[in-house]
Amino acid sequence: MRYIFKFPDIGEGLDEGRIIEWHVEKGGRVKMGDPLCTMETDKVVTAIPSPKDGIIVAKFGKPGETIHVGSALVEIEIEADSSEKGAADSVKTEAVEEEGAGVVGTLEVAGNNIVLSASKEGVSATETGVSKKQAKVLATPVARAMAKEYGLEINNLKGSGPGGRITKEDIIKYTRESSRPAEEKETRVSVISDSLEPVEIEPLSQTRKSIARHMIESKRNAAHMTLFEEVEISELERIRLKYKEELLSGGVKLTYLPFVVKAVAASLAKFRSLNAEMDMEGERMIYKRYYNIGIATDTERGLVVPVIRHADKLTVTEIAAEIGASAEKARQGKLTFDDLKGGTFSITSYGNIGGLFAVPVINYPQAAILGVGRVSKKPVVKDDQIVPGIVMPLSLSVDHRIADGGETARFMNSVISYLSDPVKLLF
Repeated sequence: MRYIFKFPDIGEGLDEGRIIEWHVEKGGRVKMGDPLCTMETDKVVTAIPSPKDGIIVAKFGKPGETIHVGSALVEIEIEADSSEKGAADSVKTEAVEEEGAGVVGTLEVAGNNIVLSASKEGVSATETGVSKKQAKVLATPVARAMAKEYGLEINNLKGSGPGGRITKEDIIKYTRESSRPAEEKETRVSVISDSLEPVEIEPLSQTRKSIARHMIESKRNAAHMTLFEEVEISELERIRLKYKEELLSGGVKLTYLPFVVKAVAASLAKFRSLNAEMDMEGERMIYKRYYNIGIATDTERGLVVPVIRHADKLTVTEIAAEIGASAEKARQGKLTFDDLKGGTFSITSYGNIGGLFAVPVINYPQAAILGVGRVSKKPVVKDDQIVPGIVMPLSLSVDHRIADGGETARFMNSVISYLSDPVKLLF
C-alpha cells in the first residue's frame, strides 16, 4: 500500500520550511524514526523522521525548495498487516499516463480504511472513498518538468486528466491565468541583475524571514523605552579570573555573561513587571513566577535565542555550562524547539564583537531585553580617588506599557548592585 507523508505541523505557528538535505533515495528502505530530510524552519534546522517502515516510492521537492505544512514530502510503500491483506487484494488501481510519457502513479480506488489503514493522516476521502490529496498529486513527467521550470508548487494545482491527474495543459492554463506567474518573478530578478553595479542575489532563509517578522511585530506592538547605565565590575573580574582556568579545565568557559544572567534572574524576582506579558485581548497582565533567560546567539544562519531555564535556581558555573552547550548546538544547527521556547526575559551580548551601547529590540511578547556592551578599562572614582576600573555598559529596553520608568530604573540598579558586588549572588 502507498502512504503519502505530508510535512507535519511541528508547532510554534510555523507554516512552511525549506528542504536543506535529503537523507533517503527513491527505492531505498526506511524504518520508522529514520530521518527523511533536514528542514530549515523559522527557528531551527531539524530532521523530519519517517512515520512508517517501508520503501521510498517518491520524493517531493528538491534541496532549496520551500514546502508548506500539509504538502507531500514522500510517498512510502508500506506492507499491510495480515488483517488488511485480504482487503488490499481487492484494491483497484488506475494507471495514469500521457502520450509520450510513461506511467508515473496510480490512484487507489477503495475506502479510506484500505488506502491508509495504518494512519489516516493525509487522507480526505470523498463519498466514493477516493483520496483527494492523492488524486491532486498525480502528474506526468511532462507536467512535472514544466511545473519545476515555471517554479510552481504542483501539489497545489488541480488536474483535469483521468483520475484528476495534472497534465501539461493544466500547467499552461495556470501560468496564463495566475496573477503572478513564474515568468514575472524571473523578470524581476533579471532587472535587478542587469544593474550597472554588481549585485549578489540569494533567497531569504527561513531564519531571516522569521527575524524580520518578529522585529516588525515587536516595534509595532510594544512601546520601546531604553535606559543606559554603566557598572564598575573590578571585583567580578577578580573572581572570574581566579576561577577561569579551573573551570576551563572542566570544559566550562567562564565569561561575564553567566554573572549577568544570574544577576538578572535575581532581580526579576523583585521586579515582576520586567518578567511579565500584556494580554490585550484578555485585558489582563500575566506575571511569570519562573525565570527563563533567553540568550541571543549569533550564528551563520542568523540570530537565535536559546533559553536558560530556571536561571534563578542555577549556580553561575551551571549557567556558564548551559550557555556553552547552547552556543555549540546553535553553531552546529542542532537547536530544537524545546531549546528556544518559554523565555521570559532576553539578554543580547554584543560587546565581544563591538559596541558600547545599543537600543535592543524587545523579544515580543516579553517585557524587556538587556544589552551588554564592550567591557573596557577606564578611570573611575573610588573614595574620591581616580583609579583604573573595569566598566561594563548596559542598555535596558522595556515595554513602557508594562514597566514604568521608576521600576525600570530600580531593576537596573538591582542588576548593577549584583554585578558590582557578585558575592551577593551567593546569598
